[in-house]
Amino acid sequence: MKAIIDGELCSGHGRCEAMGASAYTLDDNGYNAERGKTIVIKPGNEDAARMGAEACPERAITLVED
Repeated sequence: MKAIIDGELCSGHGRCEAMGASAYTLDDNGYNAERGKTIVIKPGNEDAARMGAEACPERAITLVED
């Protein structure tokens, strides 16, 4: 699974990390640390990635199944 983090949509709510801490991290300003990038979700963190993506009010995270 991969997660595409839209840097333009991420507004720094931090809900992705709050609901999916094993899949997402925040930078010092509260934004997703990987915004503007595509990240590979580590095996076993798929549920956390889904929960974090669903929690994003801006829908800034798009998940792509491998």
